[in-house]
Amino acid sequence: MTETGRPTAKADPPTAEAGGPTAEAGISIAEAARRTGVSVHTLRYYERAGLVVTTVDRTAGGRRRYHQIDLDWIKICTRLRATGMPIRTIREYAELVTAGRGNEKERLALLESHRAEVLAKLADLQDNLELIDHKIDVYRGRLEAGTADHLWAPTPNN
Repeated sequence: MTETGRPTAKADPPTAEAGGPTAEAGISIAEAARRTGVSVHTLRYYERAGLVVTTVDRTAGGRRRYHQIDLDWIKICTRLRATGMPIRTIREYAELVTAGRGNEKERLALLESHRAEVLAKLADLQDNLELIDHKIDVYRGRLEAGTADHLWAPTPNN
């Protein structure tokens, strides 16, 4: 089993007789887009880019059918992307997950490295927020004191 709960080998999808979901039982790409908060185009792109760790089921007519496990993984991808993780790194992570057991140290190293980058960005954002808070305090103080006309202006005419 992988982190997604699916077998590591690319086995045939379970059939209704086996008690598992069939391609027909999944949800459409439009519904998957709605549930994950990404566009249909993004779902197709994630699949083409190798970010999806499962083989997305298809109906006999070729339409994609998504299952909860697919939606959960897509949400992980979108969260990683929202933190600034490059597509190539998400792909690398997906490949490690798809490969199954034995590469947990590599997965951990990848995530720890990205976490350090996110923490550095958060520290920068915190510094920027402190500057904004300071400027807000200055403006409020000057407006309350009636001395706003003495604030620095970017042009000599102001």
